[in-house]
Amino acid sequence: MRWIAILAVMAMAACGVDGPPERPAPAPKTAPKTNVVISGDATMGVISEL
Repeated sequence: MRWIAILAVMAMAACGVDGPPERPAPAPKTAPKTNVVISGDATMGVISEL
């Protein structure tokens, strides 16, 4: 039982060791330019052979 208490204290002591929480950087207002182009075609249907 003593080991569980020691492990619990160690786990709680590890929380927040890097300092207080910081806000994330604001998202960029415009989308970054990429060189990705998506194109193509799709078909659907039923094929039956006799």
